[in-house]
Amino acid sequence: MFEGVYVAIPTPFKNEKVDKDALKSHVEFLIEKGVHGIVPCGTTGESATLSYKEHEEVIALVIEQSKGKVKVIAGTGSNSTCEAVELTKYAEKAGADGALLITPYYNKPNQEGLFRHFKTIAESVSFPIVLYNVPGRTGVNMLPETVLMLSEIDNIVAIKEATGSTNVASEIINLCGDRIEVLSGDDLTFYPLLSVGAKGVISVTANIVPDRMVKMYKAFVNGNIEEAKRLHLEMYPFHEVMFIDTNPIPVKTALSFMGMMEKEFRLPLCSTSKNKEEKIKEALKKIEIV
Repeated sequence: MFEGVYVAIPTPFKNEKVDKDALKSHVEFLIEKGVHGIVPCGTTGESATLSYKEHEEVIALVIEQSKGKVKVIAGTGSNSTCEAVELTKYAEKAGADGALLITPYYNKPNQEGLFRHFKTIAESVSFPIVLYNVPGRTGVNMLPETVLMLSEIDNIVAIKEATGSTNVASEIINLCGDRIEVLSGDDLTFYPLLSVGAKGVISVTANIVPDRMVKMYKAFVNGNIEEAKRLHLEMYPFHEVMFIDTNPIPVKTALSFMGMMEKEFRLPLCSTSKNKEEKIKEALKKIEIV
């Protein structure tokens, strides 16, 4: 259902407001470069500092701009189950192809709490749900056994696996089989996860080089494993630079150097150091972007 290269997009800001023109332009850029889908209002989109109204505006704009050309998985997660239900209902009504739901941050629920959280949200809508496990950001880790339980719910169809571990992805695939698709949530592990059965990626780096990420994916699924490996290793140093500071600081900085959006963040996020900015600029030069 959700296979290929999906892009977790930043939310452009200008003068403390969502820059709708930059957002439209960026979505169009990604579509032209052949990505399979777009993910607004995720971690990369600074969702934790978007107001409820801004969530709705960004999701609606991306759906409208995509116009059925690519799939849209709307980030609708929250550490409040009730709020996540409302955001997810909105995304379904607005016409999204699915919803991306992060594990509740700060609360640190146990595995039963995680199961009930996602079950409640899934039962409130009828469109596809993508789970999102990123313990490095949330402080809670959803175990493969919990994913197995959730995979029994009809409209929970995929998981964005961002632990950075091929072992975890392998265990989920072993336990769940075809009942749930695994998508890499970490550019550095995209190729390794494809090798154990993942179906795609929700990528940060693809904001900068969407065509190269698509090329690597297509090489792999077409059986050209050596070419996919070559492209993965070629891009690996750039992936690393895209995470030299808290996401989305590096990728939004890179996009600002490309003239695609302002280098503006919502506090508590802020610009990175001058030294790291130079590293980002040098990395863009090495891959011949600027």
